[in-house]
Amino acid sequence: MHPHGQPLTRRQREILDFLNEFIEQHGYAPSLEEIGRRFGLSSLATVHKHLTNLQEKGFIRRTWNRSRSVELIPTRVGARALDLPLLGTVAAGSPIEAVVSSETVGVPEDLVGPRDAYALRVHGNSMIDEQIRDGDIVIVEDRKTAGNGEMVIALLNGNEVTLKKFYLVGGRIRLQPANPAVEPLVVDADQVQVQGVVVGVLRRY
Repeated sequence: MHPHGQPLTRRQREILDFLNEFIEQHGYAPSLEEIGRRFGLSSLATVHKHLTNLQEKGFIRRTWNRSRSVELIPTRVGARALDLPLLGTVAAGSPIEAVVSSETVGVPEDLVGPRDAYALRVHGNSMIDEQIRDGDIVIVEDRKTAGNGEMVIALLNGNEVTLKKFYLVGGRIRLQPANPAVEPLVVDADQVQVQGVVVGVLRRY
């Protein structure tokens, strides 16, 4: 019995295997063009159709607003929780020092994928409009660069850590809260180091 109920065609299975290998190797999904090249499909519509079939059969999840946005859904049989290190507290509000703790938190594997990730507890409510509240835990992909509009953990002046949306505007960086009562921080690019990008939120109810 197949865990997803619907069998795959040979081509779909090949594409799924390619997605698995590519994501394992690179940490992100291949583009439609890369999938097309790999299988000699000149029409992106054909690639799209294969991905739509994989999606309908429950093997992948796609978020349409990003170009490399295929997520593999682990077959439920083997869905695991990963223990991520809880590296302390990050301010959503005035920046505070990051406090390191030795706790870990269990996170569904499909939230993290193959990326290096860690968890931080949020202190403050400056990201409330993004549904991130005081006491929530954010899952952070460990990387040092971010695109405009991504939610980042930023290190300010080498000692304060804050959670904000990242915008690079004319050589300066605007760290934008998601709470109208909190002012954005605008600083020179060399005062900010991106520590990671938020990929998920866990709420303790």
